[in-house]
Amino acid sequence: MIRQSTRLAAADAADRDSACVAQRPFGPLLARLPWLLIAWPLLMPLPAAHAAEGVASFYGKGFHGRKTANGERFNQNAMTAAHKTLPFGTRVRVTHVRNGRSVVVTINDRGPFIQGRTIDLSRGAAARIGMLHSGIARVRMEILGRGDRSGAVPVRVAHGTLLRELF
Repeated sequence: MIRQSTRLAAADAADRDSACVAQRPFGPLLARLPWLLIAWPLLMPLPAAHAAEGVASFYGKGFHGRKTANGERFNQNAMTAAHKTLPFGTRVRVTHVRNGRSVVVTINDRGPFIQGRTIDLSRGAAARIGMLHSGIARVRMEILGRGDRSGAVPVRVAHGTLLRELF
C-alpha cells in the first residue's frame, strides 16, 4: 500500500512539474538566471583595450649600460621596451604590420618622448622584427600579462580604459 501511494505521489509531482514547464516555457532558463548573470562576464572575450596599433621606434647605443626607469641596467640586445603608461614587467607582443614578424618584450623603461610614437623597442627587439633600417615602423601591440620568473600574471585593465591611456 505504501509503495503504490509513493509511486502515485511521484507521478503526480512529475505531472505538475511538466505542466509548470508547459505553462512557462522559459522556466528552466529563469531557474538558471542567477548563474548566467554571474558567469556571463567570464564567457565574454577580452576587451579590445588589450591590443592596439601604433608607431614604434628603437633606442640603443647611447643608453646601453645606463639605468632604466625601473632601476635595472639597459641592455640594447635584450628584448625590452619603453612605454609611457604600462606597468613595469608587463609583457607585450609587438608585431610589425608590414612583414608580420613579432617579438615579445618586457616593459622596463618610460618613453618614447616624441609625439606620435607609441613604444620604444631595444635595438635587439627592433632587429628581430626588421625595423633597424627604417628606424620606425607601424606595429600592433598585444598585452600578454605581467612576466616574472615564476610565470605570467594577467595585467588588470579596466573595461572603461581608453586605448590612448594604454598605448
